[in-house]
Amino acid sequence: MGFTDDLEGVAEPIWGAIASHPMVEALGDGMLDEAPFRYWVRQDYVYLVEYSRVFAHGAAKAPNLERMGTFAELLDSTLNTEMDLHREYAAAFDISEAELAATDPSPTTRAYTDFLVRVAATGTFGDLIAALLPCMWGFNETGKRLAERGVPDDDRYAEWINMYAGEEFTKLTEWCKALMDDVAADATEADRERYRERFETSARYEYRFWDAAWRQEEWSL
Repeated sequence: MGFTDDLEGVAEPIWGAIASHPMVEALGDGMLDEAPFRYWVRQDYVYLVEYSRVFAHGAAKAPNLERMGTFAELLDSTLNTEMDLHREYAAAFDISEAELAATDPSPTTRAYTDFLVRVAATGTFGDLIAALLPCMWGFNETGKRLAERGVPDDDRYAEWINMYAGEEFTKLTEWCKALMDDVAADATEADRERYRERFETSARYEYRFWDAAWRQEEWSL
């Protein structure tokens, strides 16, 4: 068994909670009101900016050239391809590039991205992978579970499901899981316990990210 098999016990209750969240269920049915999803799209843009910083730290901390190159490719792909695709997707919800750029992070987005960047900057390469993995794994699981129920008629929501349930994103998720297994294989038990904690924190933030969008969370002051 690999380390990610062990993480299944941590992950499964959270993935299940995400899949049964009212926002995710409505997305899967194609009945989700645009307002919370517009909120999600804008906050996810902010998230991608900080996510790119995590990839940059991954390239810097990678133990060999192969992994350095992979993280450099992920950084380039996120900055120069995925963010362009995100802008195009946002346009389908009448969100302009200017609106995306002007989005202030919600309390949850700020907390989640601050956690990711801090772990990436101050932790080990293994810590970084553990904190990074729930985003890929959680979206892949959510996409696949929604796809199993049937893709909705709303093309915009169907596109979201197909992207995260699709072969390309599944391969990226499996790569990150394999990398986590590889790094954890030579780690001490203390290291692995810290990886579990990093993983669980990020996975919990994944749930809260959906919940914040559903509530259209704002700063109280």
